[in-house]
Amino acid sequence: MAKELIHVKVNGFDRQAEVEPRVLLVHFIRDVLELTGTHIGCDTTSCGACSVLLDGKPIKSCTLFAVQADGREIMTIEGVAKNGQLHPLQEGFHQEHGLQCGFCTPGMIVTSYALLQNNPNPSEEQIRWGISGNLCRCTGYQNIVKAVQYAAGKLAEGGQQ
Repeated sequence: MAKELIHVKVNGFDRQAEVEPRVLLVHFIRDVLELTGTHIGCDTTSCGACSVLLDGKPIKSCTLFAVQADGREIMTIEGVAKNGQLHPLQEGFHQEHGLQCGFCTPGMIVTSYALLQNNPNPSEEQIRWGISGNLCRCTGYQNIVKAVQYAAGKLAEGGQQ
């Protein structure tokens, strides 16, 4: 099968690679770029473990072909921390015990990151709605909501964006 050259900006870095048109974005991220923080969960858009930001909007990378991301900007969980310092969301998940097994955590964090970019002070209901496309089989969500609230408070105090 013929390959296509794609150019993307991933976590602030320009990247290019030849990919077959049938390669899903999640496999491109994990197998070609070797960024394995983005998880493969269900391959049906049900779980959100593969969530990344595409041009600042959360998407499930198991439903998009890598060639569809050509010329666009992607942020994965590896791009959330800056200069070796955890983002307040990452701190919040730690401080508020927002994870147990951790499988959903990368998708939850990037989805919550987009939420806080658009709404820096979300209500509990808005947080629950914002993460509603991501499944967590362990926590019951309460501590995930607390983690996002923690991050919103930290960001309001002037924490990292």
